[in-house]
Amino acid sequence: QVQLLESGGGLVQAGGSLRLSCAASGRTFSSAVMNWFRQPPGKEREFVAAINWSGYTSYGDSVKGRFTISRDNAKNMVYLQMNSLKPEDTAVYYCNTRVRGRDYWGQGTQVTVSS
Repeated sequence: QVQLLESGGGLVQAGGSLRLSCAASGRTFSSAVMNWFRQPPGKEREFVAAINWSGYTSYGDSVKGRFTISRDNAKNMVYLQMNSLKPEDTAVYYCNTRVRGRDYWGQGTQVTVSS
């Protein structure tokens, strides 16, 4: 069983920064690929960033160069540092992982960027 809990969302002005955190439970965390997704209002959920057990990262095109994903395996934590935020980054952000073919999601945290 894996449980994910996001935090750190909020309201920020365009150009500002936020850092999201995801606390994960479960003994498989250190070997799991951890992902961030987001769902803008009225749109489908989209990939934001991923990090594997060794720290290899990948990003969606819309956030490359602005967002940074990282992890602390000792604390079972994943982070998303978001800089140069834009109004189009407004969304509910979700932490995700897949273990033994099953997807696990957190409850999401709202990020709102005002222009």
